[in-house]
Amino acid sequence: MTGLVDRFVEQVIANSDFEEMDAIYLRNRVLALVGDQVLTVQTELDDLIELKDELLAQAVRTGFVGELLEEQDMVGACLMDLMTPSPSQVNRDFWQTYQDSPEQAIGDFYELSKRNDYIKMAAIAKNIYYQTSTDYGNLEITINLSKPEKDPKSIAAATKAEASNYPKCLLCMENEGYQGRLNHPARANHRIIRLDLGQEQWGFQYSPYAYYNEHAIFLNQEHVPMVISPQTFEQLLDLLDIFPNYFVGSNSDLPISGGSILTHNHYQGGRHSFAMEKAPIERQLVFDGFESVSAGIVKWPMSVIRLSSADKPSLLGLATKILEKWRSYSDDAVQIKAETDGTPHHTITPIARKRGDLYELDLVLRDNQTSEEFPDGIYHPHPDVQHIKKENIGLIEVMGLAILPPRLKAELAEVKKYLLGQDSQVAAYHQPWADSLKTAHPDVTEETVEQVVRESVGQIFARVLEDAGVYKRTPEGQAAFLRFVEFVGLAI
Repeated sequence: MTGLVDRFVEQVIANSDFEEMDAIYLRNRVLALVGDQVLTVQTELDDLIELKDELLAQAVRTGFVGELLEEQDMVGACLMDLMTPSPSQVNRDFWQTYQDSPEQAIGDFYELSKRNDYIKMAAIAKNIYYQTSTDYGNLEITINLSKPEKDPKSIAAATKAEASNYPKCLLCMENEGYQGRLNHPARANHRIIRLDLGQEQWGFQYSPYAYYNEHAIFLNQEHVPMVISPQTFEQLLDLLDIFPNYFVGSNSDLPISGGSILTHNHYQGGRHSFAMEKAPIERQLVFDGFESVSAGIVKWPMSVIRLSSADKPSLLGLATKILEKWRSYSDDAVQIKAETDGTPHHTITPIARKRGDLYELDLVLRDNQTSEEFPDGIYHPHPDVQHIKKENIGLIEVMGLAILPPRLKAELAEVKKYLLGQDSQVAAYHQPWADSLKTAHPDVTEETVEQVVRESVGQIFARVLEDAGVYKRTPEGQAAFLRFVEFVGLAI
């Protein structure tokens, strides 16, 4: 057994540029955060993050740290900041390593972001994940359990907290090193890599609650709103030049048609192959004046035009033309409307990746109209599937990865009990679905009930994406899709 504080200090030194001579200094910095009373605590732990968690638990026990999770997170981030190099050093190391090996530089930064507990790997491991085979390939289903839900005490405390607009949002550069407060997450151990995109300075960081492997966020240094423009396409391809093994994409810039922070321009990326990437072209297209760009309609529940070329200017030119044409395009026959009284409805969710020497852009057509029948959005999950997913369909879900709410863990357990004939409390909004499952699977057993429910949830997610698709996968819908691409300008 070793003293908890000393063991933590040993691991900080082992995982940083600190040296043995710094041990007393580090011990005192730790005690300033967790209190002297923890000095008597012994431990057999070795893992740095586990040691940090134990320090927090002991500090809460002694009353030195508050019982609210937000208070503990602030102290925890400060503890892990002790082993995290300064922003200037992190950037220096990244770009020096990048000169010899981009993959090594990216990998080192990713490992640092995990090692210093900025990426919450233990929390992410709580997520429920599986795949469902559908007409569109294997869709990925996650029930998001990683982000802790606020308890009533935290909510009450946050309402009493002094208002602040610093940082302006969760994506601002000013989050780097920010202590945090009850209504803003702790970011003391947060680091951002600086990079230039054209004439703008941007940042590269990882998401603390990743939805997929190496879930990266690229953010504008300035707090400027989301906008899909020709510059968006150019910046996405520029990011591929820097991160050739990542995909990079953007949420849309209109409400309802995306699931993002619209107030701060940013992109997301990472090292993950989504079902959309694997989906085939089902109709080849050749656009007039852009014969060097391979194009086609993707077999996908949403309406996707895929462009591929080694000719970057031509690819960007065609993407820009499609965006401009879509923003102005209406087709009353299929309820597609560019604007209402000057309020725009049309935008694009773009996703970029590289295949060998080729740049590939998937342009997902979006429309954020509402109607009396569908007040949440015509191209939004419809009421009959909102018991599973009612939130907006953002970039990650567009590509085939469902981010489902944590409520479903308990709710689906009740549905399974119901199917097995056990005492259950099925939520009213699940009851019609549960009844249909019971009718379809009268012989369900303890061994099969999990798969029955999971399969159905996966198929419902496919339906959710179909609802979000502008052009439906019917003869009428596909004919309307062709009318639009003809409007863009097909080669004769």
